Amino acid sequence: MKILYTAEAVATGDGRDGHARSSDGALDVGLASPPELGGTGEGTNPEQLFAAGYAACFHSALRLVARRRHVDAGGSWVRAKVDFGPSGGGAYGIGVRMDICLPELDREAARPLVDDAHQVCPYSNATRGNISVQLSIVDSEVPATMDSEPAGVPA
Repeated sequence: MKILYTAEAVATGDGRDGHARSSDGALDVGLASPPELGGTGEGTNPEQLFAAGYAACFHSALRLVARRRHVDAGGSWVRAKVDFGPSGGGAYGIGVRMDICLPELDREAARPLVDDAHQVCPYSNATRGNISVQLSIVDSEVPATMDSEPAGVPA
């Protein structure tokens, strides 16, 4: 692989209840376990950071694929939900459920773009075969099963 960019961050403190900072200072966050895992929830956690990174990366791949095909991806958005839990033998694992919205396309037209984005996205390539990743195409309205709508997403 030809390296085009390297991101660097350091985590300090007590892991999930510590601090993380990127080498350029653009990311500088307190970390806290969520209440569901016995923490205070008064900070972000690795699963939220992974969800944000994967959603952004997948959305970028989706828009790249759309541009290559001369397809309108305007108003599109991606929501990643990262599930955390025991995977057996004292280990823990994650799974990802992705909601993808391409409001200018019907589901039949959106499916090939989503599938191709899954092949292009570096996060998808890194996780393929290692964790469960479910891709769902959703309408422009936020699904009723969601607790809240993502920032910047039209209702």
